[in-house]
Amino acid sequence: MATKGNPGDNRSKSSLPSLLIVAALCCFFYVLGVWQRSGFGKGDSIALEITKKAEDCGVLPNLEYETHHGNQSTSFDDPKQDVKEIEPCGEQYIDYTPCHDQMRAMTFPRENMNYRERHCPPDEEKLHCLIPAPKGYVTPFSWPKSRDYVPFANAPHKSLTVEKAVQNWVQYEGNVFRFPGGGTQFPNGADAYIDQLASVIPIENGTVRTALDTGCGVASWGAYLFKKNVLTMSFAPRDSHEAQVQFALERGVPAVIGVLGTIKLPYPSRAFDMAHCSRCLIPWGANDGLYMTEVDRVLRPGGYWVLSGPPINWRVNYQAWQRPKEELEEEQRKIEEMAELLCWEKKHEKGEIAIWRKRVNNEYCRERDSRVTLCESSNAANVWYKKMEACITPYPETTNSDEVAGGGLKPFPDRLNTVPPRIASGSVPGLSVDSFKEDNKLWKKHVNSYKRVNKILDSGRYRNIMDMNAGLGSFAAALESHKLWVMNVVPTIAEQDTLGVVYERGLIGIYHDWCEAFSTYPRTYDLIHANRVFSLYKDKCSAEDILLEMDRILRPEGAVILRDHVDVLTQVKRIATGMRWNIKMVDHEDGPLIPEKHRLGSILADNRRAVNAAVFGSLAPEILFFHHWSSELMNEAKNSDNSHGNHFSFSFFGGCRAEI
Repeated sequence: MATKGNPGDNRSKSSLPSLLIVAALCCFFYVLGVWQRSGFGKGDSIALEITKKAEDCGVLPNLEYETHHGNQSTSFDDPKQDVKEIEPCGEQYIDYTPCHDQMRAMTFPRENMNYRERHCPPDEEKLHCLIPAPKGYVTPFSWPKSRDYVPFANAPHKSLTVEKAVQNWVQYEGNVFRFPGGGTQFPNGADAYIDQLASVIPIENGTVRTALDTGCGVASWGAYLFKKNVLTMSFAPRDSHEAQVQFALERGVPAVIGVLGTIKLPYPSRAFDMAHCSRCLIPWGANDGLYMTEVDRVLRPGGYWVLSGPPINWRVNYQAWQRPKEELEEEQRKIEEMAELLCWEKKHEKGEIAIWRKRVNNEYCRERDSRVTLCESSNAANVWYKKMEACITPYPETTNSDEVAGGGLKPFPDRLNTVPPRIASGSVPGLSVDSFKEDNKLWKKHVNSYKRVNKILDSGRYRNIMDMNAGLGSFAAALESHKLWVMNVVPTIAEQDTLGVVYERGLIGIYHDWCEAFSTYPRTYDLIHANRVFSLYKDKCSAEDILLEMDRILRPEGAVILRDHVDVLTQVKRIATGMRWNIKMVDHEDGPLIPEKHRLGSILADNRRAVNAAVFGSLAPEILFFHHWSSELMNEAKNSDNSHGNHFSFSFFGGCRAEI
């Protein structure tokens, strides 16, 4: 008789292979998920290969906005139902500077250079299109080569090579501009000129770290001061010299379009260790010394002012300058008188160079106080679009004659991470020594996470960097390197005025309102960082306008990093999609389960012109990556591993270099 067996025994035997298969599949998909999350795959190796071969590339083949991958799906919910396609502007806008438009400028008074100041278009006149790059545009050379060479195609303006030929500003050689390092006052090179200054000013030891160059030309003075570890903010107007500030930024030197006219400079009081004018054509003695008074405002106690060229040493040079000696004599007399009223000490005059030093405190200036009008200290930080005042900015109070007003600074680089005097003294409401240290620590962590995502972040690929909402400058401090510099922007609507703190750390920056265009040319920054900028301006102006401005000033194959709340970034995503940016999301640096109040993610992006961006947002603690891939690279990536689609994490790939 047959015996019926136990059905449970048979089930256990037959289900064992199934369980093994399920377990194997789980392991496989887990490993696959980890691999995809790691952000490195076949596409990454292609991107790295592109970066390695960047030096061998020629001209980017096509930089117009038609894209071969605009229909790619993204790694999160697709918002394309609400996407508005943003078209390219016409070729006539290649060098468009909205707030320094030449045609608009001519409608304003010429008196006191008013027409060369910022005059932004009203909302109804703003462009809502993408500024194109010139034909043949190539990625600028890496620093320090960029100091001396700029591809002609990137700034095709030859006028300065003719106007300043004998002064060694710039020379046109084949397909590049060459910058010999000369200037109107130093035709034999900036190095020798800086050495002259260093015989009087402590440039070598880190005491002088931040400098201001007024009427900078092509910024060779600032370019060569990098050798001394001095960081220079250079400015010049957009005038008949055409592309001087554009050349400066193409060279990898900090510069903005600007002028000493009728409004205050967009810098805090007591910011710079040194200010400089080398035949800058600013009428220092005019308007009762108003421009010297403004330099005094932004100069730190103990800082230096250098004036070279007319009218210094007029007795010897008046004939060469082709100006009446009486006129030059009167001009220098007014400068000397104003310097005395400002309580500056003359330290040096030799040849055509004169150097004054601002006193370290008011103890030396008691006698002059009865002869001058002091500004109200409560207005010291209120400079955005404010008229220059015929008053002298008072020193902070001191207790003895040796104390530096506002606090002494350590030599750089020690001052970078030392608690700044404005924090230590409690001068910035809501900030303390502990909060400064915590901010510093936090941004080191953030920057380290950026570097893990983007392996070339501190490789020298990104030279010109901007932080759109700089806070205490800790992002820039964490990135500090001779390979790069950061323009730290403090929005005019920020809750706290921290730009003075930024300067006390040995960094540079500027005030700005992001509802308006920045004072720069298109294609001048390699990397833009924006922490909660869109939340800050949510009820102030259009996110589209801000994104279009970011797009305008980004270089092809540049990069953007944004940190913000995810509901805000959802809007950013829609607009960026219409700008033909591709989007990728990865986990936030603290993981997906961080507390709500700390939920910050990011986006990295790039558009058809190879502009990369990264945005960090909250709600879903994720990092979004927008990347531009060339059509060839996109096709190779798709064909090589189509199963991963948009999960390629290219980070940022290097651009082509022009060959000399």
